[in-house]
Amino acid sequence: MILIADEAELTNAAGHLARHDAVLKTLIARHGLADLRPHTRYYQELVDSIISQQLSVKAADAIERRFRGLFGGEFPTAGQILSTDVETLRSIGLSRPKARYILDLAQHIAGGQLVFDDLDSLSNDAIIGKLTAVKGIGEWTAHMFLMFCMARLDILATGDLGIRNSIRKLYGFEQLPTPAEITELAARYNWHPYESVACWYIWRSLDNLPAVTA
Repeated sequence: MILIADEAELTNAAGHLARHDAVLKTLIARHGLADLRPHTRYYQELVDSIISQQLSVKAADAIERRFRGLFGGEFPTAGQILSTDVETLRSIGLSRPKARYILDLAQHIAGGQLVFDDLDSLSNDAIIGKLTAVKGIGEWTAHMFLMFCMARLDILATGDLGIRNSIRKLYGFEQLPTPAEITELAARYNWHPYESVACWYIWRSLDNLPAVTA
């Protein structure tokens, strides 16, 4: 069963996690219900994720504004992007690889390999497979997409640096925990089927909720 965030499920998640994990119980009492809500700006979020890779929020926002400026201030369709060459995309501050990644994403959409209307019916793993087939989109971005765009509630962001740093502090690891250690921790404290919500509270402990940036 695929769980999607709504107030009832977020309430269930808070109760479940608080019963099984004393660390999360404290964070839940401090922060209230998790702020996870689905939206359908899938295409825009993926383009923005490519633009934002390894950039500060300020720099990424500036390039995203210039990107829209190429298309009259509106977010372009896949077809409009495909009619734009790499050098034009580079002129707004994108690197050559990022320009090619954005074009590859547009090609996947225009060619029907990535159909957003189909995603709701797919498993998490199937969605990750479709997204990571696009150049420049890795597992981390796919996890963030599932959590913050589709609001799927059982995603464990084992590769996220913020999660690793926070878990090290909250759970007393001497070094940054590995993905395997985070998976074991989640199993020990019964985060399933609300692993996304557990991650949300762990991020909040750093006051550093993530944007889709890599």
